Amino acid sequence: MRISERGKITIPRELRDRYGLNDNVEVELVPTEEGLLLRKKTAARHPVDRVYGILGTGGNTDDYIEEIRGR
Repeated sequence: MRISERGKITIPRELRDRYGLNDNVEVELVPTEEGLLLRKKTAARHPVDRVYGILGTGGNTDDYIEEIRGR
């Protein structure tokens, strides 16, 4: 694919059909570490997106299980 002078791209028909990208469907470009993600824009957020990162990154699962079991 190429980007036109006006910033337009053409998504191949087989991909539009496969992912339901019909006329007047809004899409969004989401920056990721790997590049840009093109996805359908929806009013509702995906359930995983709503809870992603809620627990943080600290701690060990085994230690946590032992702690809540009272051992």
